[in-house]
Amino acid sequence: MIAGDDIRVLLVLHYDGSGFHGWQVQPGLRTVQGEIEAVVERVTLGHRTVLGSGRTDAGVHATGQVATVSFPARWTAARARKALNALLPRDIWVEHAREVPRAFHPRYDALERHYLYRVGTAEHSASPFHRPFCWAFGEPLDPDRLAEAAAALPGEHSFRRFSKAGQPHRGERCTVREAARTPWDGLGFVFSIRANRYLHHMVRYLVGTMVDIGRGRRNVGEMVALLEDPDGELRTSPPAPPGGLYLQRVRYALPSAPPHDPSPPPP
Repeated sequence: MIAGDDIRVLLVLHYDGSGFHGWQVQPGLRTVQGEIEAVVERVTLGHRTVLGSGRTDAGVHATGQVATVSFPARWTAARARKALNALLPRDIWVEHAREVPRAFHPRYDALERHYLYRVGTAEHSASPFHRPFCWAFGEPLDPDRLAEAAAALPGEHSFRRFSKAGQPHRGERCTVREAARTPWDGLGFVFSIRANRYLHHMVRYLVGTMVDIGRGRRNVGEMVALLEDPDGELRTSPPAPPGGLYLQRVRYALPSAPPHDPSPPPP
């Protein structure tokens, strides 16, 4: 609820998820939402809820999480960004801030979300400068098989098999607008996916299954079967670990869209 004289400020956030128990506030645990709300309360002298575009899980990173929070009318978005960046812990940074219409909602107004997942196939991916930000798999994977697996995903499908828990009130079908595998600077590959919505752990289950396809333990036809026959006996591979996953960007319609070019994940 926004007071009559408050403004709504949109924040584009980067965070290293390694030290957090996810986005959402949880009693007694360190979370991204909790850290930001604590700083907002400190500078505005009152509790104000920070709403995010989605709830990233423990260990998941972001370079384009979108959130909103109200500030007193005497504030500006630029002042809010400066104050937050001065006081937030080093593993959270506000890239951009702007005032948005009071009716804007970062979750319900989102048109699509773009995630990246990094898999390190080279031995050097185990370096402490890479390991926290990728799945340091350390084995070669067939790029053609990975590309075929990614090519099976675009379109509307049931992703029930690629989720930890279904969301029956919202359904199990998601529309993937783009899925691709691209090289990652000699260290491995990046899996990129854009979709209108996601089920719980969906990207991590997709990557885990793709990796088994890339190493020859599964065939591409199994990826197709998991999408087309969610009631069958076939199961996905275990999910990829959270450290390689990034919320890269959230897209909105016209004036509510944050005017920025999303930064890439750390090298």
